[in-house]
Amino acid sequence: MILILLALAIIVGSGFLSLLRGKQVRSASWIGVTGVWLGSVLILYAAGSVLFKGGMESWRREITIPGGALSLYLDSLSAFFLFPILILSSLAAWYGTGYLKPSKKNLGVHWFFYNLLVASMVTIVLAHNAILFLMAWEAMTLASFFLVTFDQEKETVREAGWIYLVASHLGTGCLFIFFLLIGAQHDSLEFERSNATANGGIFLLALIGFGTKAGLMPLHVWLPEAHPAAPSHVSALMSGVMIKTGIYGLLRACELCGSLPAWVAWVVLGMGMASGILGILFALSQHNLKRLLAYSSVENMGIIAIGLGLGLLGISHHVPGLAMLGFLACLAHIINHASYKGLLFLCAGATGHATGTLDMNLLGGLLKRMPWTGATFAAGAAAICGLPPFNGFISEFLIFAGAFRAGTTSNGEVAILCLAVIAGLAFIGGLAVAAFAKAFGTTFLGEPRSEYARQGHEVEVSMRWPIVLLASLCLILGITGPLLVPKLFPVVSGLTGYSQEIFQRELGPLMAVLPKITLASLVFFAFFAVCFALRRWLLLGRVVEQNTTWGCGYLRPDARIQYTASSFTQPFGDLFHWVLRTQRWMAAPSGFFPKPTSFRSETPDLCQGHLYHPAFLRLNWGLSKLRWLQHGKVQLYVLYIAAVLMILLVWKLAV
Repeated sequence: MILILLALAIIVGSGFLSLLRGKQVRSASWIGVTGVWLGSVLILYAAGSVLFKGGMESWRREITIPGGALSLYLDSLSAFFLFPILILSSLAAWYGTGYLKPSKKNLGVHWFFYNLLVASMVTIVLAHNAILFLMAWEAMTLASFFLVTFDQEKETVREAGWIYLVASHLGTGCLFIFFLLIGAQHDSLEFERSNATANGGIFLLALIGFGTKAGLMPLHVWLPEAHPAAPSHVSALMSGVMIKTGIYGLLRACELCGSLPAWVAWVVLGMGMASGILGILFALSQHNLKRLLAYSSVENMGIIAIGLGLGLLGISHHVPGLAMLGFLACLAHIINHASYKGLLFLCAGATGHATGTLDMNLLGGLLKRMPWTGATFAAGAAAICGLPPFNGFISEFLIFAGAFRAGTTSNGEVAILCLAVIAGLAFIGGLAVAAFAKAFGTTFLGEPRSEYARQGHEVEVSMRWPIVLLASLCLILGITGPLLVPKLFPVVSGLTGYSQEIFQRELGPLMAVLPKITLASLVFFAFFAVCFALRRWLLLGRVVEQNTTWGCGYLRPDARIQYTASSFTQPFGDLFHWVLRTQRWMAAPSGFFPKPTSFRSETPDLCQGHLYHPAFLRLNWGLSKLRWLQHGKVQLYVLYIAAVLMILLVWKLAV
């Protein structure tokens, strides 16, 4: 644990040094990035020892805060989460040096908060005390707020930052109550596994608090606002790993609450299904590339929640195979989503950096101008759609396998829920293919639709190689997934309590099937590569001409005769209009000599427009009635405080 403390000191210390060197842009960037890399290597060494060799490490020092302690605990679950956090943090930091190079701002401030964000996420997954956890949670929230508002001169960025800050603190309020109630039960604020039952109501507080950070529907409203506003390497870090701290919190809450009733699994599954379906529907309707990816994160957090819900369902109904497959899929998708969503956000940042816009209606034809970015984006799109041999397939296959197995061998509510999960996940997968066919096709294929796309160019090497590494990681994890998934058993065992023998008995045959599927997909791609190479060899030295007998007007291609982002998804928008409520503005042609026409569409967020905005307006109206309490006199404010303290004292004595 001393190694981890040293690493945290290096990460935070390098952030302070960057702050002092803020005006020297180059040195401030490299000091911050070097600190993240060095600290990450040290922490990953310690985490790898615990995850692959077993055991645990702990460190504790008392502090003067009542109930608080600097209590750190590294077990298999913490070690597992440290890997995606630190790997993506390191790659995104390196990418950021090139992304921020044109900026004239004080980059020392940026790297200070970036390093603070990394250190706080590490502390969250290591904290073994509620006070320390909440302190790190607040540090993570504030650091990410200042990173989101990096371009604070833009009104939209400031608004996105405040939405994120308000939503985060509402969630934190629920976490305060959750830890107080759990602490009262345990008579301690230390994280201790509970054997209690009927803690479902308390767990709902954790679900709201951690679900807000995770971006689960309907608590997601900050996410599609904050991710597009932040610099792209920050968006990659927030979407790839920061929102996963919400899932980590839910997993810890399961341990703290003990045996949860079956209806909790229903609630988690319901939120997961709603997040998955609505998230990908709204992603499909977006025209801003980063906003599409943000809603896609909501969808993927829904898939993770579905895995968690299946695990809880299996535990509550004593179905070991379902419980282990659910948690296994949840953990596998955490790793997979971190890799391909980090990749896609970095590719989106490269696209915006090179063209000056992220509006897909203004892009097109970028694959010829940005071949590295286009190819890696295609790899990320294939991974997020769950296509083998990329890594997204593994975790979604585990969910399908667990739900199908339990749905066909169980009775009652377990079978009904599992069959609903199969249908819902299939629906999500189909829409995901459509969404990323749109994202890749309208951005990188076809002809340029504007001057933004025509001026596109490949980004510099410092931005290019992190996305190449992440694309390679998506493929490597997909190929080696059948070998790596069983290595997660210590984490699953800690969450479910089932032994290695039960794991082998229940999941052994399924684990034997995974390598065959991966091998079949590799054979297919190898056959395709051989055919392509053979064609190139046969045509070598020959003059090759291409022509068509009937070109449908595309013999002389023009951007006006190809699909835009709006037209590509119009059938889906019409089909699900009752949910999406897409708004359209059109100036149609009229007369013999029509004037210039235009078309624009926008899909506002359903929860923000119909739930939160009206609720906050009513809350503002109600609070305005209490303005008579504000007299501007300090003496009266002191009297208010004294009155509240007296009421609390009387209440405590009465109880």
